[in-house]
Amino acid sequence: MSERAAVSPPDEQDDEQEQAEQREQPAASTETEPQPVTTGAQSVIRALENVGVEYAFGVQGGAIMPVYDALYDSEITHVTMAHEQGASHAADAYGIVSGEPGVCLATSGPGATNLVTGIADADMDSDPMIALTGQVPTEMVGNDAFQETDTTGVTTPITKANTFSSHADTVGDDVGEAFALANTGRPGPTLVDLPKDVTLSETDREPAEATVPDTYEVQERADDEIVRAAARRIEDSQRPALLLGGGVIKGDASEACREFATEHEIPVVTTMPGIGSFPEDHELAMEMAGMHGTGYANMAITHCDTLIGIGTRFDDRLTGGIETFAPDAELIHIDIDPAEISKNIHAEYPLVGDAATVVEQLDEEMEHSPQAKKWRAQCQQWKSEYPMAYDTPEDEPVKPQFVVEALDEATSDRAIVTTGVGQHQMWACQYWTYTEPRTWVSSHGLGTMGYGFPAAVGARLAADDDQEVICVEGDGSFLMTMQELAVAVREHLDITVVVLNNEYIGMVRQWQDAFFEGRHSASEYHWCPEFDTLAEAFGAKGFRIDEYDEVADTVEAALAYDGPSVIDAHIDPQANVYPMVPSGGDNGQFALSEDQL
Repeated sequence: MSERAAVSPPDEQDDEQEQAEQREQPAASTETEPQPVTTGAQSVIRALENVGVEYAFGVQGGAIMPVYDALYDSEITHVTMAHEQGASHAADAYGIVSGEPGVCLATSGPGATNLVTGIADADMDSDPMIALTGQVPTEMVGNDAFQETDTTGVTTPITKANTFSSHADTVGDDVGEAFALANTGRPGPTLVDLPKDVTLSETDREPAEATVPDTYEVQERADDEIVRAAARRIEDSQRPALLLGGGVIKGDASEACREFATEHEIPVVTTMPGIGSFPEDHELAMEMAGMHGTGYANMAITHCDTLIGIGTRFDDRLTGGIETFAPDAELIHIDIDPAEISKNIHAEYPLVGDAATVVEQLDEEMEHSPQAKKWRAQCQQWKSEYPMAYDTPEDEPVKPQFVVEALDEATSDRAIVTTGVGQHQMWACQYWTYTEPRTWVSSHGLGTMGYGFPAAVGARLAADDDQEVICVEGDGSFLMTMQELAVAVREHLDITVVVLNNEYIGMVRQWQDAFFEGRHSASEYHWCPEFDTLAEAFGAKGFRIDEYDEVADTVEAALAYDGPSVIDAHIDPQANVYPMVPSGGDNGQFALSEDQL
């Protein structure tokens, strides 16, 4: 460029000065109104923006392409996952940690069906989530078109609600309603199926405010008369116990339950989904009950005379045999979903309503606390009799419990733990001390192997910056979804994975040893890769543990690494999960070793 051409005339210099001053003005002065909606796809995205969605997890494809094109101009951050199942698990975990519905997207046919496992998982655990699926054009529906699946038909049994959108003018309303439904009352997954012609069609209609249908009603307060009767029962109880389920956390009732328990000095047991609803380092905490619950929690359940169940559906992994569950107790059951009351265990005092609201109703009605000093002493004695102890012989491989406790000790109380499903999940329950809600993220009702790592991706994006995210996985479970490591590396997500590697599907092996004469049919995983080496191939940081003296330093180094890291922890392949109540057994007759089964 010549010197003459580089110099602007005086008038142009004034213009440039004015433009520079305008650029220096506060950002608020340059904000513009959102562009008008012109297509059904833009209406879908506008509906998500209107409810404050920050992240969406998905995989691109043909029938969902118009929605992705509209997403291109949105401030919503899309996280492209390696597999649609990973997208659904990430969205699920995002909802658990944030308390707001997670969003996942997939195209028609296999894209939608790959979401099904994650949708079913969210449905079983009452997690708020919305799935948006592409669909073939309306005129092709029912003709076995390329990548066509009856998505609403497939997902009807596993969604709180699903909708086949039929018009560009109303598709945004469908999405807004689905979002509202996902987190109103009892949370759960919803789905909107989006035919390609609907998302491509023109519309100038802005989505309406996201609300639930007028026909959808949620009872917030329980019946006052039953509340009074329940309060009298608690006051007269000599052996009361609180049982806190996942609904306590979903309903933001943890604080109300903690205050009620401590004010009235009632021992607290949790279900597995309820972990974190009550601090496990509190003297009233009996921790988790059920198949692999603590001995003292199961003894408290078995011997209490009044059981106050809050936000729990009394599933078989908690109850064991129905006829032996809390045999001496009268049940006060608090749940926002009336369908859960007396579904599995008869409730003498059915209290339908929001958990926090009903607990406050009970507290206001209480005239005095139960006289249960001897009962509390008995609960403490059970803690002494059945401690969660384990041996660490130097001549045996590393015990998995030791690794979990080392991770717990090295992280803050607010660290988030995600897991897959198997023995490693139970050890993460039993040997990590949880004190805060929304710090335990796992697959409970469906028991989905491979849940842990994609869940860690969603949890990391929902968590505060100062919260560590730890993924405890098993070798078999991690192998199912570890491709999402590529996503964590690409997004530079600070996640620490520890693979408790025993070269088995460990829980299956444990049951085969106990109930199938040690016949290890298809449970031996000696063919798994070196996970630390494979992590490096993905661009993550790999570590390995073989000896006890490597644990502390390796954990410290993995946590210090700024990005995704994987610890391949080679543990005792014969380590088992105890206590254990055989399926359908008596919780009060838990086994502490295989010879007691």
